[in-house]
Amino acid sequence: MKRFFLALIMVFFVSISKAQNITDALRYSTETLNGTARFNALSGAFGALGGDVSSLSINPASSGVMIRSVGTATFSVVDKRNKASYFGTNTQSSNTRLKFNQAGFVFVFNTPNQNSKINKFSLGFNYISTNNFDDDVFISGNGNTSIGEFFIAKANGVPLDLLQLQQGETISSLYQYLGENEGTSAQNALLGYQSYVIEAVNDNPNNTQYYSNIAGNSFNQKYYQTSSGYSGKYTFNMAAQMSKRISFGVNLNSNYFNYINYTYLSETNSNSESLVNFVGFENNLSSYGRGFSAQFGAIANITDAFRLGFTYDTPIWYNIYDETYQTIETDRTENGNVITEYINPHIINVFYKYELKTPWKIAGSAAYVFGRHGLLSFDYSYKDYSSTRFSPNSDPAFSYQNAKISNELKGASSVKVGGEYRIDILKLRGGYIYEESPYKDKTTIGDLNGFSAGFGFYFGHYSVDMSYSRFERKGNYQLYDVGLTSTASIKNIRNNYTMTIVYEMN
Repeated sequence: MKRFFLALIMVFFVSISKAQNITDALRYSTETLNGTARFNALSGAFGALGGDVSSLSINPASSGVMIRSVGTATFSVVDKRNKASYFGTNTQSSNTRLKFNQAGFVFVFNTPNQNSKINKFSLGFNYISTNNFDDDVFISGNGNTSIGEFFIAKANGVPLDLLQLQQGETISSLYQYLGENEGTSAQNALLGYQSYVIEAVNDNPNNTQYYSNIAGNSFNQKYYQTSSGYSGKYTFNMAAQMSKRISFGVNLNSNYFNYINYTYLSETNSNSESLVNFVGFENNLSSYGRGFSAQFGAIANITDAFRLGFTYDTPIWYNIYDETYQTIETDRTENGNVITEYINPHIINVFYKYELKTPWKIAGSAAYVFGRHGLLSFDYSYKDYSSTRFSPNSDPAFSYQNAKISNELKGASSVKVGGEYRIDILKLRGGYIYEESPYKDKTTIGDLNGFSAGFGFYFGHYSVDMSYSRFERKGNYQLYDVGLTSTASIKNIRNNYTMTIVYEMN
């Protein structure tokens, strides 16, 4: 009767509470350099250039400066490497995938009326993969904090009565009940209690304090994190050029992401005071979101050679759905015998929809075109990550995360520089990119630095472009949000090999 009453008064509140945090907000708010091979070779410095289908993604006025209708398709080989250091132990992991990451076209229409102020207009469509979530991280070392501290942090405050099986009740049914009525913290507390990782301070059903059955201060820990998925957007573009000097454009974007994340912690210890000597803790998250955004831009030909560009990106308004799944396995020694507990509730938590608003962004750019010989381009952008928001804000969990976002994140600048030099049918390209950390402390995620290079061969209406880009960023990876908050320093290296096929129409 007690649990039925709790269900009546708490089901709606708990059902919209999430384990989403600032890391998730950044993941869905960040875009990586991705596009055609030419775009990548110049590190994306196309805000004032236009002339490339991928440039639509950063300035919708780009199609307004195109001379011909064009279509492109792009493939990339993405190689990610993570070098981790955890309590003096160094590890390395890698992930390499072939991706279809861009396809689009632009149709250019010249105005037949020579006296019209609008000399041409364009319509375009572009698909681009804005972020690639495929990644592997392996962390190993002898830590000084046990996973038991995570379960204590989740359990403290939860009555013992809610963690003990009642007559006719199974772990699966109790796990489901707690998820529907008490939240994910109580579910984690149940896993820790039923697997003997933690014990209640006393047997009183109203007890809310717990201790760990894992003793000592040295624990051999191996942590595996594997993720997959991607984010992308479908862009519908419209632009017009006036008096052959200034172009205006707008993008309407359909945004989406699919993300799957698997983590597994293996912890062993040989401490004589420990009842539990092994823990294997698995967590799975599946998340997908759909959203909408818009972009507004302009490109002005100050002279025949010098151009300026400006762009405003609205936030993306996402609707997000999550599913989670957990298991735990432990070994404990009693009377000289090793007893194994394996708990798999066989329950997938399916959460109600919630919302995320990503940051807005502004960008300014300049380019100088040396006739048919080459060009130089410079882009600057500013993105206010502190404006990221989960909703509904009436949910205490989201309210807490929004306050944390405001306190820990900031506006971040990005600089891109690119150049191109033409030798007959061959074009040589290069670029550099710098992105400031979105964190105020710059240690959780550091600044990003990268360079790129490439070339292209032009054969009349057809061309083939190739590029290589490399990005490096350092940061600290925290294993869990509470209890076991030890961090590993991570150096992430991303190599991107890209090929694009281009077809230009008359």
